[in-house]
Amino acid sequence: MNIWLLAAGGLSVVNTLLHIFAGGPSVARPLLEARGLSAEVRYVNYYCWHLVSINLAAVAALFLWPAWSGEAEIAAILATGLAAAYAIWGLALPILNGQRYKDIPQGFLFVPVTLLGIAGLML
Repeated sequence: MNIWLLAAGGLSVVNTLLHIFAGGPSVARPLLEARGLSAEVRYVNYYCWHLVSINLAAVAALFLWPAWSGEAEIAAILATGLAAAYAIWGLALPILNGQRYKDIPQGFLFVPVTLLGIAGLML
């Protein structure tokens, strides 16, 4: 068993649950209730919200599969690449838009996942 990939997968599960159970009420629900936006904009963004939920769960599975099986290294490579992309974009977005990390901290959630994925791939 690869403990590093297992840890990356476990943190990815936590990130998925945070997205769904903490982000849902604070982001998705207000989005749906934003009457200043057209129904099309609200529901397309709500659809994207669910795509992110699915994607985060898939990243967790892509880490956990090779962690337990000792096979499918390509899955861990893909998961690490996705986590790195999420971290980079999440850390760049507040800077590019003049926001504060206090308001948009999500990018930091993917830094340890990326580092654990890299460590797991180096074994």
